[in-house]
Amino acid sequence: MNIVQRIKSSERNKLLVLRLLMPAGQARPRWWVRTFVNPWVHKRGKHTVIRRHVILDVLPFRKFVVGDRTIIEEFSCINNGMGDVIIGDNCTIGLRNTLIAPVTIGNNVILAQNVCLSGLNHGYQDIHTPIRDQKCTTGQITIEDDCWIGSNSVITAGVTVGRHAVVAAGSVVTKDVPAFSVVGGNPARLLRQYNAATGEWERPH
Repeated sequence: MNIVQRIKSSERNKLLVLRLLMPAGQARPRWWVRTFVNPWVHKRGKHTVIRRHVILDVLPFRKFVVGDRTIIEEFSCINNGMGDVIIGDNCTIGLRNTLIAPVTIGNNVILAQNVCLSGLNHGYQDIHTPIRDQKCTTGQITIEDDCWIGSNSVITAGVTVGRHAVVAAGSVVTKDVPAFSVVGGNPARLLRQYNAATGEWERPH
C-alpha cells in the first residue's frame, strides 16, 4: 500500500492531511501550499493570464488546469476543494466570476461579469444540524466549446451547456442547455435555436 492509498484508507489520516493543507473551517489553502506546492502541481498554458487579485482556493489533490491564451480577470474566485476545475484554450473568465468545482469549461468560452458556476450543494435535510455542518453533494458542470455566458448568470450543479450556446444576462440555469441555442430567464428557458436547414436562429414553436 503506497502513501496515497494509506491516507485515503483512513478517515483520521485524511483529516490530518486536510488540516495540514488548510485551516479548519476555511476553504483557502495555507500559504505554503499556495506558494510552494500549487505552482508545481497545477497546469497553466502558454500566454495565459491570471490577474493578481484572483482568489485561487485550489488544493493540490484536485486538478486545476488552464489552457493556452486564457485570461482570468480580477476578483474572480476558483475553488477545487470538491472536484476538478478544468478551463480550456482561449477563454475569458470575466470580472468577479465564481467557479466552484466540479467544473469543466471548453475552448473559446466567454464568461461575462459576475457569473457563478457552482457544482456544489449543501445538505439541508436534517433540521437538527446546521446546514453548514451537513454533507455536501456535487454535480459536474460542463460548458462546451464556443459558449457565451452573460453577466450575472448562475449555472447550477449538474448542468451541461451545449456547444455554441448563449445564456442571456441574469439567467439562472437549472437544466441542460442544447447546443446552438439561446436561453434566458429564471429559471432559464429556450428562447432561440439554430436551424441548420434555414441557416436562421429561430424561436421555438
